[in-house]
Amino acid sequence: MSFIHRTVLLDEAVHGLNLQPDGVYVDGTFGRGGHSRHILAQLGPQGRLIAFDKDPQAIAEAGTITDPRFTIVHDGFAQLAQALDKLGVSTVDGVLLDLGVSSPQLDDGSRGFSFRFDAPLDMRMDTTRGMTAAEWLNTADVKDIAEVIRDYGEERFAKQVAAAIVAGRGDQPLTSTRQLAALVAKAVRTREPGQDPATRTFQAVRIFINRELEELSLILPQALARLKPGGRLSIIAFHSLEDRIVKQFMQHASKSHMPDRLPLRASEMPVPPLRIIGKPVRASETEVAENPRARSAILRVAERTEAAL
Repeated sequence: MSFIHRTVLLDEAVHGLNLQPDGVYVDGTFGRGGHSRHILAQLGPQGRLIAFDKDPQAIAEAGTITDPRFTIVHDGFAQLAQALDKLGVSTVDGVLLDLGVSSPQLDDGSRGFSFRFDAPLDMRMDTTRGMTAAEWLNTADVKDIAEVIRDYGEERFAKQVAAAIVAGRGDQPLTSTRQLAALVAKAVRTREPGQDPATRTFQAVRIFINRELEELSLILPQALARLKPGGRLSIIAFHSLEDRIVKQFMQHASKSHMPDRLPLRASEMPVPPLRIIGKPVRASETEVAENPRARSAILRVAERTEAAL
């Protein structure tokens, strides 16, 4: 089965990298290669691109790129430092992250990411390893399930949903997306117009199973440490939890931090390691009309300064 994948904020995210023809760049989320191909098209013969992805289908797609300047790593971007060391790369000129789940993953019902299809309750981005959503939901206690749905899905009926899941699995083990969606629908009393009652729960379970927020928190300091002066971070987030982590990291790294009451003039304050570039960028009305999933996307860009970490 083939799927149409529209890369969100394609030009804006790559432009944010301020590409140098002979630079070394990282695409931390290859997906179906939209950003990677756009980067390669602008690199010179000495340029290099290293891409990461957990998804075996993404790795298969990356295998169709025969460009010698391109390297694909079958792992999450949280392994950035380790992977770069293995490749003999000490520093890079830019890191691009396109966070969240890709359109092909959502549109492939067999992956279990979406309640729009009846499919095995998997939700793993890397289907070769790790616990499935079904395995976790059938064994976790009600308190843990409620916390995940509350914290990662921002679901105000988290306790009721967790209780319904635990009660439902007592009658029959959870194995399909349709089972989970039906249990959630009974527990969620109200929902925003146009939003399925299961939306927040599916998002929360997916984020938890794939450790998405933990891995994002791990990659940011690694990326900063590997950037050359003038190198860029270009990061697209799709929901508030991701964007909050990115925003707070960039803001913290772009400010000088000194002990209180230390007698220093403003000119003597240390230079922070990051400089925020421009304002956050959102998809245009035209892009959202063509690709509704772009409506929540937000791009933030920051540049490495000369300051030591």
